[in-house]
Amino acid sequence: MSGATTAAVAEAAGLPPREACLALLRQLLLVRRFEERSAELYQQGKIRGFLHLCIGQEAVSVGAVAAFEPGDRIVAAYREHGQALARGVPAASVMAEMFGKATGCCRGRGGSMHLFDTARGLYGGNAIVAGGLPLACGLALADRTLRRPHVTACFFGDGAVAEGEFHESLNLAALWGLPVLFLCENNLYAMGTRLDRHQAMTDIHRKGDAYAVPHAAVDGMDVLAVEAAARAAVEQVRGTGRPFLLEARTYRFRAHSMYDAERYRPREEVEHWRKRDPLAAFTARLRAAALVDDAALAAAEAEVAAEIDAAVAAAEAAAGEPVADLLRDVVAAAGEPAP
Repeated sequence: MSGATTAAVAEAAGLPPREACLALLRQLLLVRRFEERSAELYQQGKIRGFLHLCIGQEAVSVGAVAAFEPGDRIVAAYREHGQALARGVPAASVMAEMFGKATGCCRGRGGSMHLFDTARGLYGGNAIVAGGLPLACGLALADRTLRRPHVTACFFGDGAVAEGEFHESLNLAALWGLPVLFLCENNLYAMGTRLDRHQAMTDIHRKGDAYAVPHAAVDGMDVLAVEAAARAAVEQVRGTGRPFLLEARTYRFRAHSMYDAERYRPREEVEHWRKRDPLAAFTARLRAAALVDDAALAAAEAEVAAEIDAAVAAAEAAAGEPVADLLRDVVAAAGEPAP
């Protein structure tokens, strides 16, 4: 097809232009395959510590991050591989971090739960539930004070809503007029506790009413719906300088972490949600609109596989941080001021 023809086909199918669709598809593929490979490496003992996979939730990170501008910042929780990759943190940098190697984005000190890359606007990866919400308010306060036109997006799970920081942060952001997009990835489970067992009000976005924060909910299994909702929310935050609460209703297909026996939810429920797989659903839409075919999909898979293979090889070959540097950034050297 010619460029004009594919554009017309995409528009008729209610889709963005083909190149935009392919970019989203590649990001979904990269996050999914990266997470699958990470699970394998963990079982082989090459990745240690805790590992929280976002398989099933990829549409939230990929769709939302597509709506941000280069100067915007992201604060995430501990299930943040998708946000990091979607924001452009190289797969090699993320993989090396999870291997605990010096070439990782945090020199191997943070691991899976603490990815950090200020050059790309990623301010964590925070292992403390709801710990990122006050940090997002601080970043947004700095932008407001310095009159910078940026938005800080804070990703958190439904379990964080039970923490005081959630309520304090929404209240403060509304009082001070802070440009924060609070983005809840509601996957229905706070670790092993189902949403309706820890929240009387299960429409999380409606909690914004208590703090005069505008809000909306979106289907978190639909990457295009997430992108559209996030783009509208970001534009509102940037235009008004005030916060917004967006709830993305999604589902993780894997256990909470690699240590989770997952005895708290029925298999039938998991299988029900697997039928709404965001990667499979988006691929099917592109196929139906004749925007991709077997050859294009095979090429995308091969490109992603090569990128992940290279990341793993580089991580395995990289050195760990020298023992002599273990106190770096922890204590000041003799005669030097503390950082």
